Amino acid sequence: MTHNALTEKYLEEIARRGVGPTELIATAMQPEVRLAPTTFLGRCLSRPVFLEYADRERLGVDLENLHAALTGLPARLFGGDLAAFARAVGMTDAQVTAIMRGGGEAPTRFARADFYPNGTGFQLMEINMGSTAGGGDNAVLTRAFLTHPMLAEFVEANQLAHIDTMEQVADTLLTESKVPSGMRPLVAAADWPASYEKLEPTLRYSAQQLAPFGIDMVPCHVGQLSVHDGRVWIEGRPVDVIYRVFMIEDLLDPVGPELIDPVLRAAERGEVSIFTPIDSELYGSKGALAMLSDEANRHLYSANELASLDRILPWTRMVRPGSVTVEGERVELADYAVGAQTDLILKPTALHAGMGVVPGWMVEPDEWKSQLTAAMDGPFVLQRRIRPVPELFPAPDGMQPWVLTWGAFLSSAGYAGQFVRGTTEPDGGVVNMATGATATSCFHQTVPT
Repeated sequence: MTHNALTEKYLEEIARRGVGPTELIATAMQPEVRLAPTTFLGRCLSRPVFLEYADRERLGVDLENLHAALTGLPARLFGGDLAAFARAVGMTDAQVTAIMRGGGEAPTRFARADFYPNGTGFQLMEINMGSTAGGGDNAVLTRAFLTHPMLAEFVEANQLAHIDTMEQVADTLLTESKVPSGMRPLVAAADWPASYEKLEPTLRYSAQQLAPFGIDMVPCHVGQLSVHDGRVWIEGRPVDVIYRVFMIEDLLDPVGPELIDPVLRAAERGEVSIFTPIDSELYGSKGALAMLSDEANRHLYSANELASLDRILPWTRMVRPGSVTVEGERVELADYAVGAQTDLILKPTALHAGMGVVPGWMVEPDEWKSQLTAAMDGPFVLQRRIRPVPELFPAPDGMQPWVLTWGAFLSSAGYAGQFVRGTTEPDGGVVNMATGATATSCFHQTVPT
């Protein structure tokens, strides 16, 4: 169990001052905080996490280099052919068509990269590129925590700060959608019909949070949008920007192309902007990470990009027959995957929220072999297991270890805060709010020590 110096200092301070293990949780559970309709789902961990100055600076650099390496893949590997890149990372024909129709002028800069701390730094599990990355409402909890006098004093004494990621969402949307200065756009937050009923309360709460930043947002599902008279409409009002909540896998729904195509055609005609364009999900594909991880492509990246990739990216490969490089040696992928089962995790290239993920250490050998066979030549990657180092959190019976996923945001302005989730299961494989994870907020050090 390891902590940085800030965390150790915080734990010593709450022990010295007799702050109970559930005091911050009780503060966040006050009715006026309204944690339930946020991505925190009405629960939180017993303390925030702390990011030291050097780690925050390094993480910002790594996010920038990761974004540059990912978004440069179509040009560097496919001669600028976006469709070829899409097929290579496992997209279907319908998805490729939508990507080509709904692509942006330049890749979005809004993303959330999910990391595990492994004791020496952060290692990347996946990156969520675009508007479908959740957790941007992190400041709701942070503001609630700061009403506790002890934490407020600790933050001030140690020159800590936090980033309101929702403000960064607004700035990036206004910038990338080219909203004229002084204009207050009408933004339709468009989810998929099947998931909208569940997500609607969160979207409505997010609309309230975006209002102070100059955005009027109307939650809806994509089937409620209409296209006519040279505009896209919601509730009888012309839409300036569609905030895309639906995902690229929704195109696999039999009615997917029928619902999405009119909106994409309207964007093509310049009748509406989409934040973020659907091509953003290409760069969040695990297949794209496999391309970055492949030693055969190292000559394509700058020295700065390579330094970041070597630091944060675990070995990742598409599940294909043939040989791959592992620690400098060529081996047959299938043989290696069977022999190294407990050190590998099998992931779909373009699904979200842990869907379809198979941790090798959690299944029997026969099941693992069966999953590998089914995945071969399909849209799947193998990734080397990251062994996260837990952190201690106050609990009624003493300190309790939690495994954390640090979700670091990138925006048009650079590093844009964290959405940190945790689980008490050390070998769970997926840390996901929908399956029981609990989240917290993050403060970062503003000056070196």
